[in-house]
Amino acid sequence: MPPSNAQGLRSTGLKVTQPRLKILEIFQKSVLRHMTAEDVYRELLNDNSRDIGLATVYRVLTQFEQAGILSRTHFESGKAIFEINEGKHHDHLLCLDCGRVEEFVDPEIERRQKKIATEHGFVLQEHSLALYASCKREPCPHRPAAPRVFLGERDHR
Repeated sequence: MPPSNAQGLRSTGLKVTQPRLKILEIFQKSVLRHMTAEDVYRELLNDNSRDIGLATVYRVLTQFEQAGILSRTHFESGKAIFEINEGKHHDHLLCLDCGRVEEFVDPEIERRQKKIATEHGFVLQEHSLALYASCKREPCPHRPAAPRVFLGERDHR
């Protein structure tokens, strides 16, 4: 994006609005690189931006994707994540336990995919690879805490 977010939005043909500026800022400042629409909405609520609804978040994310600001990846689980489009290809690892998404680049995998396409009479144009796995870390630092179960008077935790 150019020097300011407002200029960057204008350069993509988008009108500068408060929801667009706020959502763009969330992606730029978040420690999470991959976010769902619900993640963005939660960040807005945490930042006291309660005047921006979930429908607006979905609409802005779609506009950002169409403008090339964000890229969207759909996973087989139905989960869609958004990330700032830096123009570099990468693949994803998705934790089945906590939902964490990590990206990776492996030149050997890239080479093999092109070779396989060629062997089958294709020219690879693009691809998306997602590996579904379980965290080996016990306990996983990204897994949501289990809800506390109330056991009545004996519950002394």
